Amino acid sequence: MVVTHNRKELLAHCLHSIQNQVDAVYEVILVDNASTDGTVEFVHENYPNIKIIHKNINSGFCEGNNAGIRAARAPIVALLNNDAVVGPTFLRQLLAALEDHPDAAMAACKILQYENRKLIDKAGHLIYWDGQNRGRGMGEQDHGQYDRPEEVLWPDGCAAAYRRDALLAVGGFDEDFFAYADDADLGFRLRLAGHKAIYVPTAEVYHHRGSTLGKTNPRRLHLIERNRVLLAFKNLPLPLLLLNPFFYAVRLVRGLWAAIVGKGEVARHSSERGKLSIALTLLRADWEAVRMLPRMWPKRRQIFRTRKLSSMEVYRLMWRYRISLKTLVEDEP
Repeated sequence: MVVTHNRKELLAHCLHSIQNQVDAVYEVILVDNASTDGTVEFVHENYPNIKIIHKNINSGFCEGNNAGIRAARAPIVALLNNDAVVGPTFLRQLLAALEDHPDAAMAACKILQYENRKLIDKAGHLIYWDGQNRGRGMGEQDHGQYDRPEEVLWPDGCAAAYRRDALLAVGGFDEDFFAYADDADLGFRLRLAGHKAIYVPTAEVYHHRGSTLGKTNPRRLHLIERNRVLLAFKNLPLPLLLLNPFFYAVRLVRGLWAAIVGKGEVARHSSERGKLSIALTLLRADWEAVRMLPRMWPKRRQIFRTRKLSSMEVYRLMWRYRISLKTLVEDEP
């Protein structure tokens, strides 16, 4: 299943790679979020067997995926970004992994950077105590260090497979997120519901990084920070939630120091004006998140009514899949 909005050229490469899958029976669902570049006509002409769900407005990645999940008929749903291409055994490897691991409801892929396929994009996810999360191994040279099948925290939504009944049971993607951190929120909720995630290194994906909004787009930073707060409020045990401002402050201070010495994402903005713009974006994102908390409260109550993991098990899970503060603030995402 692919959700798309414009970017017809990237989508063409994505769909071509899906059509080249071997040893797998599958249906392709394309959710088009009101593209204006001729995407629908292109797909009708070149891929007549693809099922298209056409939206009149761009309702976002989350709502698009939920529409596709509801329309799917198979027990396993594989998600793929329109800026990614897959190897010919992508689906076969994911389906086999979930068949071999009945306690797993999620399967993560080995995602490499499209422009340099010797660099890791993501191999599962890691998390910091304030809810900020990042792909495991992001930016590392691929030396085979992530070539072992193993349990991971959760998959990246760029390319992943899920059991459809598990997705429906937890309510699918949270459409209030629109985009960014939505996959982490979904993965967290599936974890709290007692499901595991398996990493499948033989399911290789090649991803055009930052093509959705662009790495330096303020809207991207706004959504990442806003949705971090929403994820934390919905999913973290109360003691850790109360400590969230502390961990956030620690991360900001460490990030400021990293910027001073020329490291991390903020360092890309060399001017003081650019750094001030980032600070204001974060403040606006946090304020918007606070205003959205009343909408999140019923969701939190529902999650904690039905969760299978205790608070202690959540702490252990986050400790096991923690990302170091140094890596989080000094390495560019």
